[in-house]
Amino acid sequence: MRNLVLSASVAVLGFAAASSALPGKAWAEEGMWTFDNFPIARANATLGTAIDQPFLDRVRLSSVKFGGCSAGLVSDAGLVMTNNHCVATCVANLSTEAVNYAETGFTPKTREEEIKCPGGSAEILTEITDVTERMHKAGEGLTGSAFTRARDAEAGRIESEACGDAADKRCQVVTLYRGGQFKLYTYKKYTDVRLAFAPEDRAATFGGDLDNFSFPRFAIDAAFIRLYENDAPAQTPTHFAWNASTPVEGTPVFVTGSPGATQRLLTQDQLASVRDVVLPMDQLIASELRGRLIRFSEESEQNAFIAMDPIVGVENTYKRGLGRMRALTDTDFLTARAAAEADFRQRYAAANTGASASDPWSDLQQVQPTLRELYPAYALLEGGTGIGTTSVAGGSQLFSWARTLVRGAQERAKPSAERLAEYGDARLAAVQSGLFAERPVYPGLEQVRVEWWLSKTREWLTVDSPYARALLGSESPEQKSARLIEGTRLADPAVRRALWEGGLAAIAASDDPLIQYLLTIQEPTRAIRTEWEERVQAPTDRASEQLATARFAAYGDTVYPDATGTLRLSYGTIEGSDVPGQRWGPFTTFAGLWDRATGAAPFDVAPKLLAAKDRIDADTVLNMTVSSDTIGGSSGSPVVTAAGEILGANFDSTVLSQRNAYGYDRKVNRSVIVTTGAVTTALRDVYGMDGLVAELGVR
Repeated sequence: MRNLVLSASVAVLGFAAASSALPGKAWAEEGMWTFDNFPIARANATLGTAIDQPFLDRVRLSSVKFGGCSAGLVSDAGLVMTNNHCVATCVANLSTEAVNYAETGFTPKTREEEIKCPGGSAEILTEITDVTERMHKAGEGLTGSAFTRARDAEAGRIESEACGDAADKRCQVVTLYRGGQFKLYTYKKYTDVRLAFAPEDRAATFGGDLDNFSFPRFAIDAAFIRLYENDAPAQTPTHFAWNASTPVEGTPVFVTGSPGATQRLLTQDQLASVRDVVLPMDQLIASELRGRLIRFSEESEQNAFIAMDPIVGVENTYKRGLGRMRALTDTDFLTARAAAEADFRQRYAAANTGASASDPWSDLQQVQPTLRELYPAYALLEGGTGIGTTSVAGGSQLFSWARTLVRGAQERAKPSAERLAEYGDARLAAVQSGLFAERPVYPGLEQVRVEWWLSKTREWLTVDSPYARALLGSESPEQKSARLIEGTRLADPAVRRALWEGGLAAIAASDDPLIQYLLTIQEPTRAIRTEWEERVQAPTDRASEQLATARFAAYGDTVYPDATGTLRLSYGTIEGSDVPGQRWGPFTTFAGLWDRATGAAPFDVAPKLLAAKDRIDADTVLNMTVSSDTIGGSSGSPVVTAAGEILGANFDSTVLSQRNAYGYDRKVNRSVIVTTGAVTTALRDVYGMDGLVAELGVR
C-alpha cells in the first residue's frame, strides 16, 4: 500500500495562507475534489488565492463527518458546528412530550449540561492510502458475484490490517472513479458526541417546505455538538477560526464536507435508467409515504410530535428528486452530456484501434434491461442500490435492528472473508454501536412504516409475486405489521444486546415475532441481492473500471471522481444568481426575516427569536449563496476563506441545483449558507449562550 503524503500538522486554522461530466468543458469551479488530488494551482488561478498543501492539511483535520452530515471544528475543546437539521434526530431522541427541545431549543449554559446524542458518532479523516493495485488484483479473472465477493473480502482484509481492534479508529476502503481507484481512508473516531446547542426548530426551518431548496432564505440552520474522549472534551488544537464579520460579495471561499453521491460519471444509457425507472419509482413511493406520515401526525398531538422529523426528511427527499427529474428532461443539459460522452468515445476509439473486445459503453448498455427489471424488487427488499432512495420497511428502526441481528448472527458464523461486506470483522464495531444505542422507539410510527412498505411491495411486485407472498403469507399488510410491531421486544437495548451476544443459537431460539419474521424472509431477500450482484453490480463494476482506465488515459487526473460520501473540497465565490427562476442577490438579512414573517406557519418566527427582535441588528446577514459545487450530504459543510476562517455552514441549495447530481452548471448551481454572523447573533442576543460565544473568541 502506497501512503499518500498528508500532513498531520496541528494549528488553529486561521493562518495567512501562503473533469468532470463534461470533459474539456468544465467550469473553473467545478469539482468535489479529494484532498489527495486537489487542483491547488487551478483554484489559485481562478480565485486569486495562494493556498498550499498545509492549508489543505489543516482544512482536512478541521473537517468532521457527523452521521450523514458534514461539520467543522471551531475550538480547541472539541466544539463542532453543523446544521440544526443534522442534529434533529439527536434533539428528537433527547426530547419528550413534556420537554420538547425542538420547540424550546437546547441551550445548556455549561459543558456539564451538554447531553450525549444516542448512537451518535463523529469522524475526522487522518490518512489516505492508495490500495488500487490490491483491489484490482483481487478481482482478476472473476465475473459475477464471485468478482463482487472477492473485492468485498479484500476490502475487509485491508480494513482489518489497518485498524485492527482500535476503538478510536475506523478504516474504510473507498471506491473512486467507479472502480478506477481504491483508497483506504483512516478516521479518528469519536463515539461520545454531545449536543451543545440547538435553536428552536422554527428558527432553523422558517419557511418550511415552501422555502426548502430555494432562495432567498431566512433560516438559522445551525447547531453545535462537542466531541468527548474519556468523559472529557476532546483536545482539538487544529480547528477553524471563527469570523463573524459581514461577508463581502465576490469573496473566494472553500467548502469542505462529505457530499453523499453524484452520478456524473454514468453513461447516457445508465442515466436513462435512472430517469425512466429509478426516479419515478422513488418519487411515487416518497410521496405516498409522506401522505401516510401526515395522516398519522394528524391523529393526535403526540403523533404530530413523533412524525415531525420523519415528515421533514421525506419532503426533503421528494423535493430533491423533483429537481433531478427536471434535470433529466432538460434538453440542453442532456445534449451537453451527450456531446461530452461522444468526445470521450472518440478518444477511446482512437486509442483502441483494432481492439476486438467490446467497449465498456456497450457492456453497460447490455446491463440496463436487467437493472430495469430487478430494481423494484431489489430496492424494496434490500435497499442500498446506490442509485435510488427507496428504503426497506419504510425506514423502520425495529425492522432494521431485527435484520441486523438475524443477518449478523448468520454472517458471523462464517469466516470474515466469506461474509456480506457490512459484517466483516473491521465493520462490526460500527454495527454494534448502532445496535446497542439507546434511542426512543414509537410503535405507532413503526407500524405505519412497516404497513406502508408491505402494501407498496405487494403493489409494485404484484400479488402473485413470490416475493410478496413470502413477505405477507396469508395476512394483510395491516395484520402483519400490527402483529410484528405489537409483539416485538427489540425496543429494549438489553434484549438486542443479549440476542447479538448469544449469536445464532439465541436468534434461532427467540420467540420474538420480528426476529422470527426476518428468519423466514432471508431466503427471498438474500436471493434478490445475489441476483443483483451477479447480473447488475458485478458487470457494472467491471465495465466502470474499464471506463475509468480509459478516462485517465484520455484526460489524466484532471478529472475528479463522483462523490461517495467521503471528504471532499470544492471552491467558488460569494455571489447571487441571474438566470430564469433564480434571480437574486447573494445575501438576506434579519430585516428580510421580519418583513417576510406573517405570523402563520410556516412563516411564523420562533418565539424566542421574535422576542429578541429589538436586540438584533436588522442589517446582520442571515443567509448567503456561493457558487461552490455541492450535493446532498454537504449539509453542515464549513465555508472557509483562504485564510482558514469559517464564514458559515452550507445547509441547502436550490431546486435547479439538484441537476448537480449529474453535472455541474455554474450558471444555476448555488449553495445556501447560514452565516457565522447570524449564528453569533443567535447565540448572544437570542439564546444567552455566552459561554459558547466566548469559546468562539467573539469579543
